[in-house]
Amino acid sequence: MNNDIERITLRKITWRIVPFVMFAYFIAFFDRINIGFAALTMNQDLGFSSSVFGLGAGLFFVGYFITDVPSNVILQKVGPRIWLARIMISWGVIAACMMFVKSASGFYLLRFLLGVAEAGFFSGIILYLSTWFPIKRRAQVIAFFMAAAPISAMLGSPLAATILSMHGALGLKGWQLMFLLDAIAAVILGIFTFFYLNDRPEKNSWLNKSETAWLISTLEQEGKNKAPGEKTSLWKGLSDIRVLTLAIVYFGTSAGLYSLNIWSPQFLKSFGLTTLQTGFINALPAALSVIAMISWAKHSDKTHERTWHVVSACLLACVGFILAGSVHSLTLAVVALVMASVGISSCKPPLWSIPSLFLKGPAAAAGLAAINSIGNLGGFAGPAIIGWLKETTGSFSLAMYCVAGMLLLSAILTLSIQINRKREAVNNSLA
Repeated sequence: MNNDIERITLRKITWRIVPFVMFAYFIAFFDRINIGFAALTMNQDLGFSSSVFGLGAGLFFVGYFITDVPSNVILQKVGPRIWLARIMISWGVIAACMMFVKSASGFYLLRFLLGVAEAGFFSGIILYLSTWFPIKRRAQVIAFFMAAAPISAMLGSPLAATILSMHGALGLKGWQLMFLLDAIAAVILGIFTFFYLNDRPEKNSWLNKSETAWLISTLEQEGKNKAPGEKTSLWKGLSDIRVLTLAIVYFGTSAGLYSLNIWSPQFLKSFGLTTLQTGFINALPAALSVIAMISWAKHSDKTHERTWHVVSACLLACVGFILAGSVHSLTLAVVALVMASVGISSCKPPLWSIPSLFLKGPAAAAGLAAINSIGNLGGFAGPAIIGWLKETTGSFSLAMYCVAGMLLLSAILTLSIQINRKREAVNNSLA
């Protein structure tokens, strides 16, 4: 009987929540990376150099870093329904303002404010999923949620290229039209969120009483089963060395992710492609990443193993970036981007399953936000470094090697967490 309740309940929750959070992240991620396609025409229109564009693209993550932790703490206090709706509407308004950029300083300011507006969205969704799904299903659910990122790149690449070609529609340039449509989608989604979400299982109206009772008791039991040494207070969550280490790990993967998605259109176009060709070819690595991410997360859940699933994926991405910095043909460039994209996408679901093993309560909100906000600074560092090195050296090679080094460090640090965990277990057994 319990098995039937579990199966039915999890199916209902999955169909109710997962498509929604996937679509929300689809819009959010497109908002983050559409700047890469806008640059194909915007940079020329506004006279932006590679370093100006790289710095502006990365400043989004500085604003995100500064406000992510307080945003996630507020979300826990006022509830996901209100706060996620606020986040979406805010970033939609700022995205619309991007249409009116005229100078580098205006570009820098709006990208920074866009990061402030969106801060708390990703970590808030991760926290929200942890209040609805038991641990054994979490990596797979997070994988579906995060699959929206490569899906966004896959569908968004040809979509962005098509919108850019609609120069003059509504009296706007292609890149201005793209920002406008993105803004409208975000605002509509924010309004929908306010009426659609339930803050906690206790407040839902779409599970029956026995299903709700099973879910609440399961999640409460998991909370009780956490080890006594696990962090529960906000400040302990922020100061936990495991949180800080995971933040650095996420820094490397974020540098890879946003370097890939912001600069790959220009990297591919350097092989002589048209804008439309660039859009469709850029979709291929993302399409393969969706399949790899979900399959890898499912395997991680099945084996109950997280560390090596993160390490091996980071190493694959590292090799992909090294290859991307060395190739001189379009075919090998695409192979390199596939390896990098598959590796980066696949490492993230098992990585985000690790914090919930030792964090709960206020520490979970603060810890997840800390990992996300510090880690997302990689989204500033990667694109900014690539822009500067591209302008300095005239090629993408050295920039690609730098990002590969960050991913190698992520793999090493993830492995160190596991080694320390085993050492602590041995010491506890001997005590």
